[in-house]
This record gives sequence, structure tokens and C-alpha cells, in this order.
Amino acid sequence: MHMHRRNNVPATPVVVLLLHETNRSRVLGVQLRYNYRAYPDASQRRALASAFGCARVAWNDCLRDRKQAHAAGLPYVKSAQLSRLRITQAKRTEERAWLADVSAVVLQQSLRDLDTAYKNFFDSLKGKRQGRTVGPPRYKSKKDTRQSIRLNTNAFCLKDNGTVYVAKVGNLKVKWSRGLPAAPTSLTVTKDSCGRYFVSFVVDTEPDSLPELETDAGIDLGLSAFAVLSDGRKIDSPRFLRRAEKKLKRRQRELSRKAKGSKNRAKARIKVARQHAKVADRRRDWHHKASTQIIRDNQAVYVEDLAVSGLGRTRLAKSVHDAGWSAFVGMLEYKAALHGRTFAKVDRAFPSSQICSTCGFRDGPKPLHVREWTCGECGTVHDRDHNAARNVLFEGRRIVAAGRAETPNACGAPVRRAPVPAQRGEAGSPRKGQTTQAGIPGLQAREHVNRSRCARR
Repeated sequence: MHMHRRNNVPATPVVVLLLHETNRSRVLGVQLRYNYRAYPDASQRRALASAFGCARVAWNDCLRDRKQAHAAGLPYVKSAQLSRLRITQAKRTEERAWLADVSAVVLQQSLRDLDTAYKNFFDSLKGKRQGRTVGPPRYKSKKDTRQSIRLNTNAFCLKDNGTVYVAKVGNLKVKWSRGLPAAPTSLTVTKDSCGRYFVSFVVDTEPDSLPELETDAGIDLGLSAFAVLSDGRKIDSPRFLRRAEKKLKRRQRELSRKAKGSKNRAKARIKVARQHAKVADRRRDWHHKASTQIIRDNQAVYVEDLAVSGLGRTRLAKSVHDAGWSAFVGMLEYKAALHGRTFAKVDRAFPSSQICSTCGFRDGPKPLHVREWTCGECGTVHDRDHNAARNVLFEGRRIVAAGRAETPNACGAPVRRAPVPAQRGEAGSPRKGQTTQAGIPGLQAREHVNRSRCARR
């Protein structure tokens, strides 16, 4: 299965992987999310708008009941009680009679999503959930830029004529950029900020292992060059946002001049949203093609764990977000798992730019404008990025060979590796504090960095 998008459907998002693992060395099964562009007609758009609104109201009603119960010191309201009160009985009232106009699956799934949001919140408070702290569920607004509904197999089916039947909506016309490898288990219909509709299928499938190779690569991510590989190859940064800034500024000026609440302002807002969507689509497409090529060319891939959220608050914020490092690393991770490759992250505290990749001598921190330097021990002239990529390669090999989940910092003390965030959307089980790797580690560490000479960047 090819992971890149077809050029004749430029607006179609690609595959998102959902992993289910029981140990670190193998992947028992994977779920793939396939997204396609949908083109509903006028009546179907009205039906979808009604479904989006009903799902939002069901979410808000159930959330309000739980918040009020918590404020009053009452026990947590169970899902069965909310389903009976806010869905089944609500349809019989005059105030909520219009809930019967949409499929009951849409309303029930909205309640399940609320349960999942609460579970993630509670698990985050108790420390059971890896990653950043998750806040409590919030109310949804009809002015949200993204509207969606989710359905199970009882409320949709695939037709022989290429359309997708959605209960109480009709047969949606879909642009199929590729076929589904198996029968889907769920469907999500989404409307984005610029008015585009997408259908997203979750499919259970088996890993698609690629032939084993003898090559591996360390990757140093940057801004001047998007990525530098340990073999010396450089991937130039496309800077999609920077290239589109001129048109974005013009669209934004037009939007700011329109009267608030007017129809012209709504039209101008959609033009701005479409321009941003083009930038995001181009960046995503480029990320997929670059990550697929790297995974196909290497048996193992190692990358530094960057503090993107912190860099996003500096003067380089626009360039950092334009590069999209987090999305790119996430693609490398799930494609490595899908194709039987090894993937590992090197801790951000590892001083990859201070160590000579030839002799292991620590040459001290260097300002960012220093792009080349000479090792004071062996006299080797290093390109800063290439040297860092080689050090990331050596450290990644050591981590995989040792099977360790921690990397020593400058003082020799272990630094706990950053947790792996789950994939966006319907995510699978997160890892529990283990090394971020996929596949069966087959590479042995041949070179080691002198940890006694390590120091922070």
C-alpha cells in the first residue's frame, strides 16, 4: 500500500495510523484511517447541518448535567441515565422533538465521545495517561470551525455505485483516491472551516512489512534545512506558509474591512480559510512524501525529540509552525510501525551539537550562527547539522541496542524520555513510558558517545 497521495485529488487528506500494542517488539494489529473528499448536494448539506447541530446539543446537554451534578456534590451521572434522559425522553418533548430528525446513532456516539473525553481527563489527573495534561470537556459551539459526526456500521454502508449511504442523510458522492483494503468499522463525516466535507473510515488491517535493509539514518531537524540525514543528505524546507504570506495578507486585509455580521464578511472569512487550508494541504502532502521515502530507504530511523511547544513561543514561532516538525515525526513513527521498521527518539537533552561525531570529544556549546566548526581534539571540520545527525544516529543505535527508555543528560543522570502522544482522532492505546520504537530492533550499536563528556546544548 502506497502512503503518498494521488496528485489528481489535491485536497484529500491521507492515512492516520492507530496502533494497538501489547509489547515493544511487535505490532499485533493496526487500524488505518482513510479520508476522502465528499460532495453532498444542497439537501444533504442541510441534513448534515442538522446532524452536526443535534450531536452538539446532545453533547452539551449531557455535559451540563454532569457539571451541575458535580457542583451540587452529587455522584457522577452514568451514561445509561444520560442516554435515557437526554436522548430517548428528550425526543418526546416539544423542546427537543427535532432530535428525532437525525439518526439515533449520531446522538449515542456523541455521548460515547463525551465519556471518552471524561476518561482521558480522569486518567490524566491520576497519571494513567501519557503526555500533556488533558483538561475537562468543554461545551461545543455552532460557530466552531470544525463540525463532525461519528457513526458505526449500523448507520452507514458503501454502495456499489461508489456512494456512501449515511442514515437520514442519503447517498454521499465521494471522490475515491484509493480503495479500502477491508470493510470499515466506523465513519466520521467532517465539515472544515472553509466548507469542505470529508468522510473518514477506520479500517482494521495487518502491518505491511517492507523488505529488510542494512541502512539506518539519524535525522537532525532544523529551519534553514528542514532535515539533515546522517549520510549527508539535506532536505530543503519548502516554507509553504512563507510563500503564501502575500496572498494571505491581502485576503486578511479584505476580511478586516468588512462589517462584522455581514454576508460579505462571511464570504471573506471563507476565502481566508481556504487559503490556509491550501497551505496545510501542501505541507501535509509534502510531509507524507518525505517521510515515506525515508522509511522505505532505511531499516531504522532515529530523530531528536524537539520541544516544539516551547520553540513555538519564541521569535522563531512562525517558522517553527511552518516546518511542522511534530506532524512529520508522527508520520515517521506510525509508518515505521506499519512497515516493520525501527523508530526511536533521542532525548532533547542529548548534546548532539556539542560532540564530535568522529572522536566523541565535547567541544562545548556554540551559538546558532556557527554552522561549521573544527574539533579541538582531532581537528575534524564539521558541518553543524550533519554532525548532529550523526550523533543522533549513534545515540539512537545505543538506545535500541540497550533497550533503554532513558538517555543520560550532561551530568550523567538519567533523563526520562518524553511520552509519545497518541495519534489525533480515534487514538489507540498509548505507550507506558517505553522507548518510542516500532518493529523488531535488528541493529547493534557499533559506535558509542562518551557519556562522561556529554553536556547540554
